[in-house]
Amino acid sequence: MIYASLKLIHVLSIVLWIGGMFFAHTFLRPALQSLEPPVRIRFMHDVLKRFFAVVLVVVVLVLVTGLWMIGRVAKESVQAGLSFNMPLGWTVMAALGILMIVIFGHIRFALFKRLDRAVNASDWAAGGAAIAAIRIWVGVNLILGVATIAATVVLG
Repeated sequence: MIYASLKLIHVLSIVLWIGGMFFAHTFLRPALQSLEPPVRIRFMHDVLKRFFAVVLVVVVLVLVTGLWMIGRVAKESVQAGLSFNMPLGWTVMAALGILMIVIFGHIRFALFKRLDRAVNASDWAAGGAAIAAIRIWVGVNLILGVATIAATVVLG
């Protein structure tokens, strides 16, 4: 029961993270292009501030639940007298997941900080540049997230 609950938390956290990136990248940002830069940049700043706060929690949940589930299976294998060989799909999932977390850290703690400073200074050119950089890295993380899901489904 604990394993299933943690797996549910793990999957729902990933759905929220990847779904949020997909929504923002594919629907929200393009829809805001008709707004004047000060309004658009402030709006994106406010949306990203809320989203990144949730993703900080999600990242911790994904990492903790993923490590716990791997550790649980490894422990049960060893206790049953078997060797534990992590499936390739899990290895790919873990590696790509850690890479996604590192990229999110860069987005949140470097790029978003630039956006925050630009908005506070009403420097719309710098804010636009920060949003453009965030968009690129969110796109990279979105591709990695989809690749992680595909690898997990295909490789097991």
